[in-house]
Amino acid sequence: MGGSINTPLNRLSSGIHISYNQWLEMKDAVASSAPEEACGLVAGVGNQAQVIFPITNILHDRYRFRMAPNEQLNAFIQAEAQGLEIIAIYHSHPHGIDHPSVTDVAELTFPGIVYIIWYQAGDQWQCCAYLMHAETAATEVPVIISTNL
Repeated sequence: MGGSINTPLNRLSSGIHISYNQWLEMKDAVASSAPEEACGLVAGVGNQAQVIFPITNILHDRYRFRMAPNEQLNAFIQAEAQGLEIIAIYHSHPHGIDHPSVTDVAELTFPGIVYIIWYQAGDQWQCCAYLMHAETAATEVPVIISTNL
């Protein structure tokens, strides 16, 4: 199944590759959702992002997110139709930390994929990424941004 979330860890442990435009697309989505947490999915091949799917946070909360089920399903269907896999989830910590929170770990939905966390450093949005595992520590992985993608 092309839209599967079960990607081999070795492909993602070296980081996730995104284009500068994809980085900007996620940044704009998280900035426009603040002060609520924003969320979405990243689909691609291997560890190369191809499509960003911003998804509504149905909790409308400042410290938690839950993706709108119909939008999430639509993203899975679109990714599969394009022969892509879900390789990352992104969400923001508009008032928080640059690493997975206790809540992120407790509510881990898709172990084994990259979680891109957006946070504010001063007044600038930045992101970092973690390969998340059920009930174990998250492993930070690089976000590799390229203008050539």
